Formats: sequence, structure tokens, C-alpha cells
Amino acid sequence: MGSQQLQYRELGKLLQVVLSLRKTQKVRFILAVPQKNRETEFKDSRIFRQGPRSPCAFGDQTKKVMSKNLVSELEQLATALQAEGPPNPEISLASVGEKIAKSMGVRSDEVAILGISTRRRHLYFLVPLSLKNVGFIPLSSNSALAARTARESRPEINNNFFNARHASVFEGIKTEAGSGEAIQKIISAPILCDGKVLGVIQISRKGTSSSLAGPDFAADELGKVLALCRPLGKLIRHVSPE
Repeated sequence: MGSQQLQYRELGKLLQVVLSLRKTQKVRFILAVPQKNRETEFKDSRIFRQGPRSPCAFGDQTKKVMSKNLVSELEQLATALQAEGPPNPEISLASVGEKIAKSMGVRSDEVAILGISTRRRHLYFLVPLSLKNVGFIPLSSNSALAARTARESRPEINNNFFNARHASVFEGIKTEAGSGEAIQKIISAPILCDGKVLGVIQISRKGTSSSLAGPDFAADELGKVLALCRPLGKLIRHVSPE
């Protein structure tokens, strides 16, 4: 009996050890899941916290979304105009210019949209409205960037525009939202429809100096402008008298 009792005791101890190990493993497994979640939550919150510390990256992403939405909005507007047929309903190109300015992160007076008069061979302002009746730019001009853009149908970025030889007659004219400051940096791109140049869009940064005007334009911003040119061509074809 003594040996049997000893065996039972040993078996009992062994069983307790086994149960204890299984319980420990179970506890570790249960704890592992919250731990994994906590790591994920930490990573997520760390990314979230880093967002506001990187305003440029956050701003660029926001501008991309806004730009895509604006392209879709302009496409829908152009499609609606085409469906209406003549006479075309009136739309506010000034409002379109303001939306483009917001999308590109510039002031409304830093957006210019020009149409082409094929009959008179010149460019005329559609936006801003304050320059609409001021004058026009001959397509043959060698000093006007807009004329060269239209002739060559080639987009261009110039972050040293102030020092480049160019026609500046319209820069000194004060607009509703501006003070007639000089253009320091500019994006100029042709507006096409069905392969034909119908106008030019220019996005600029104005100021008393290059540093005060803001950051240089980059290739991705030119890409946003070119994306806007497609629906703008359809709009100009329907609303421009030329």
C-alpha cells in the first residue's frame, strides 16, 4: 500500500504540473492577442500623431484628393453642357477659377484662364474677370509666356519667372482679390480639346520676392494642372464665344 500511495502522489504531482503548464500556455495565448492589438493600436496612433507634424505631406495628399474631385466635377459640368445643346446655359468661369485656386493652394488672383481667338489671332482673359476687358495678348508675341504656350502647345514650369524676360503689363493691374504683385513662379499649360489648343491656363505665385511668394512649383503640381486641362477644354469650347 505504501508503494501504491507513493505512486498516486507522484501521479498527482505530475497531473498538477501538466494542468499548470496548460493553464500557463492558455493564459499566454489569451494575453498574446491583446498585446498584438496594442502593438497595432500603437502603430496606428503613431502614424496619426505624425500626420500633423508633417503638414506638407498631409497637405499634398489633401490636394491630390481635391484635385481628383475637381477634375470629376468639371468633367460632369462639361458633359451636362454638351447634353443641353445650344443655347448653352451660363456657367461662372470665375467660380471655376476659385475652385482651381483652392485645389492648387494659391490665391484666386493667381489663376488665369485665357481663350484663343483664331479669327483675331490673340489670347484673351476669361479669368480673372477684372482682366477680361483690359486687353489681349497677340499669339505672335515673343515676350508673352502664354502666347508661346499656345503656339508650341507645351506645358512649362518656371520658378524664376520674375527674372526671366516676359511681358508684365497685366501683372501690375490690381484684381478683386489681389494687389498687383509681380509673378515670381508660374505654371503655364495649353488647354486642348480634340487635339486643338483652345486656351491656356496659368497658375502663379505672386509676391514681392521669390521666398515670400511661396514654394517652388514641382512636377506633380504640373500633373494636376494638366489633368484639369482636359475638362477645361470642353468647358471653353461650350462657353467661349470664339
